[in-house]
Amino acid sequence: MTDPSTSSGTASTSSGTASGSAATPSRRSRWTWLRRLWALSTGRFGIIVVIGVVVTALVSLVWTPFNPQQVDIADRWAGPSWPHVFGTDGSGRDILSLIMAGSRTTVIVAVGAGIIATVVGIALAALGALTVRWVRESVAVFVDILIAFPVLIIAMMISAVWGGSLWVVIWSVGIGFGVNIARVTRPELRRVLQSDFVLAGRASGLTPAQNLMRHLLPNVAPVFIVQLSWAMAVAVLAEAGLSYLGFGAPVTEPSWGLLLAELQQFITVHPLSVVWPGLAITITVLGLNLLGDALREATDPTLSHGRDPLHPPRGAIRHVPEVVS
Repeated sequence: MTDPSTSSGTASTSSGTASGSAATPSRRSRWTWLRRLWALSTGRFGIIVVIGVVVTALVSLVWTPFNPQQVDIADRWAGPSWPHVFGTDGSGRDILSLIMAGSRTTVIVAVGAGIIATVVGIALAALGALTVRWVRESVAVFVDILIAFPVLIIAMMISAVWGGSLWVVIWSVGIGFGVNIARVTRPELRRVLQSDFVLAGRASGLTPAQNLMRHLLPNVAPVFIVQLSWAMAVAVLAEAGLSYLGFGAPVTEPSWGLLLAELQQFITVHPLSVVWPGLAITITVLGLNLLGDALREATDPTLSHGRDPLHPPRGAIRHVPEVVS
């Protein structure tokens, strides 16, 4: 005969194993997109670049090899050597310290413009997709009018009136690319709005705001992520370009664009000094763009289906033809 205590213990163990096995895939699936993102070469490159820039900005708050604004005329135009790894500029300032300090400006502009673009883009897209017809059409016309004005031209016009500052760059780039995000996201919202699960949520009593947060935004997230990463990349490029032209960060603020503008005057005499700020801008913008593309591929099931490097599809194994003897 079987001991009841043993059978109950076995049952409890099996039930615990079953619940544990049921919880493990759930916990694992929650991070599947991150593992898939890291499995992509573009995702790894983007993550490493973004983390590198953010860590450099944080480290520069407490330490740089030299004071970025320290002038040493006796050591001007020193080549790359120790202790000046990237050399010095025409005033004897350490270029590596200037680039590290300029990464703070880059992070502030990218994050600030990204937040503003997110708020503006979601608000305009929601107004253009979830409201009554006359409001939707008015928002669509308003977005088309704003898109006709280039972001950099708007930023230069605002800077000419209010003076050059980081906040002018952040607001102008954020609003400009928020309009672009709204234009791309609005048709996607309208498409998802006709889905069965959205109609079922509306029938169950969900408000438009609840439907937006629960059903609409998660389904347009891949498109939104790509546009947001592009907005942040262009924000970095716009800040550097506007600072280069004298419409961006003030002279007292460390900026890659300002450093590039100062060094390019001597490019024929000291060409290597111009490489470092230009390389920092290029790698940062490229990393943000590639990270956005990789995030879209990792989070969109229609793109990652059947191409997941971590879990090959079962269909590829199930439908292999057998040799008939």
